[in-house]
Amino acid sequence: MTAADSDPLAGIPALEALEPSCRERLRAAARLARLAAGTVLFRPGDHCGSWLLLAAGTVRVQLVDPEGHEIVLYRVGRGESCILTTSCLLAGSDYEAEGIAETEIVGLMVPRGLFEELLDGSPAFRRLVFTSFAVRLADLMALVSQVAFARVDVRLAALLLDRGGDGPGVLELRHQDLAAELGTAREVVSRQLKEFERRGWVRLGRRAIEIRDRAALAGLAAALR
Repeated sequence: MTAADSDPLAGIPALEALEPSCRERLRAAARLARLAAGTVLFRPGDHCGSWLLLAAGTVRVQLVDPEGHEIVLYRVGRGESCILTTSCLLAGSDYEAEGIAETEIVGLMVPRGLFEELLDGSPAFRRLVFTSFAVRLADLMALVSQVAFARVDVRLAALLLDRGGDGPGVLELRHQDLAAELGTAREVVSRQLKEFERRGWVRLGRRAIEIRDRAALAGLAAALR
């Protein structure tokens, strides 16, 4: 038996600042959920019955239109919660986007009633909830600004560098995945990648992109700053 099995709060640093009484209420009524990669946590129209705080893994929150076009709104990582879930709980509304486990995830599920109780009675819990809300909202505003005002080639260069880490490497990414991240059409991404390849910045393969000139990509991506 692991520490998390005996104590659902173990391994979640974000909860250490909570009042002892708040932690005991969570131990008594919340539960630890383990979900496989690819699990759909919620879809548009779903009712929100609990608040999730991630202990491990990553959740991708995205919008999908009737034609299947996607845009990734944000990701939720360890120690973070989902702004859309918080919003739905506060407003009593249903989900308007889709949440998918990108990796295997472990998260503390806090029932709606307990969430409302702690929000009212625990200053530390309230601070945790709204701090995470503010961070995700800032991310969302940055995305809106980039989609509205930044050129696709600039954003694509920044995304390739972000996914590629340090130094040259091969990214196993579909053009559709990149399009979803950028909020544009796959054809636009494919056309821009071919231009990058023509310039010698990348080399394209089957579901793979090799970064060949990081400095050139970085020079273009600098326009985002």
